[in-house]
Amino acid sequence: MDHHLACFSTEDSRTVTAPEGPYRWRLLAQGDSWFSASAAKLNAHANLLQELVFKEQVAAVNCAGQREALARLVDLTAAADFRALLCGDGAPTWDGILLSVCGNDLVQALQSPALDPQGQEVPLHLRLLRRQTEWGPPSAGVGRYFSEPGWQTFADYVKANLRHLLGLRDSGPSAGRPVFLHCYAVPVPRPAGSEDGSGPWLLPTLKAYAIPSADWAAVSRLLVLRLAQLFKSLMADREQFPGLFVFDSTAVPLAPATPGSGGISGDWHNEIHLNHSGCFKIGRAWSEHIQTVLTHGGLPAAPAPSSGRRRSS
Repeated sequence: MDHHLACFSTEDSRTVTAPEGPYRWRLLAQGDSWFSASAAKLNAHANLLQELVFKEQVAAVNCAGQREALARLVDLTAAADFRALLCGDGAPTWDGILLSVCGNDLVQALQSPALDPQGQEVPLHLRLLRRQTEWGPPSAGVGRYFSEPGWQTFADYVKANLRHLLGLRDSGPSAGRPVFLHCYAVPVPRPAGSEDGSGPWLLPTLKAYAIPSADWAAVSRLLVLRLAQLFKSLMADREQFPGLFVFDSTAVPLAPATPGSGGISGDWHNEIHLNHSGCFKIGRAWSEHIQTVLTHGGLPAAPAPSSGRRRSS
């Protein structure tokens, strides 16, 4: 029988960590709007944590919680509830940490303008896109619009903050426990904002940089796949990022939104948030990844034990 992840607020953390509780594993979660349980977010789009399903009973304290979700990766370890539960005095021991981070950072980095408020050019290392006069040759494909110096700045920022997080984990009772990241999914830039008036998030920037509409989807794909590639390279660096486990959610087949559509389309609620069907698809696949790591430490299942009978000679 499958069990949905039981999600609790930070105020209920003692219930989750009680030794006599029914849970096989206890997780600490923090993240952006993909994890948020605020009424405004749940009314607007789905919550990925709600679609995690395990073979045993598993609980998570969700620090994204009922309030505004995490906005930037740099704020991750400054969040008081999360930091206290991870490594504060009397912090419990968690079996793993679930994170949904860097999506907002990627969007904000993409939105960096070519010119500052004074009309001065913003250096390439501080933006992800190139001005039309800076584009590379057509043979470079959509990479011609991309700022490699800007990506290096972004990657250094991600590495520094995730390394700091792992250091905090290792300073508390959950030292060495797995930290789980997903890689989001590839959105279609389109005029689909949220009900609160925010967004769209990608489309205005691509227009501002005069990128041809025929290339919008490919630019979006390049950015999200580069983030997934970055995450996976960090997971491979066991010395600098021990215990980091990355699930490539970009490989989960989703129904894309229709270009130009302004509302729910395919597996998407708006331009960058999934609807329930999208969260269901990624959530079920990510659950299997998490279950494997928690059960086998990321290794293949051990062979069945011998029956003990000796073979006759």
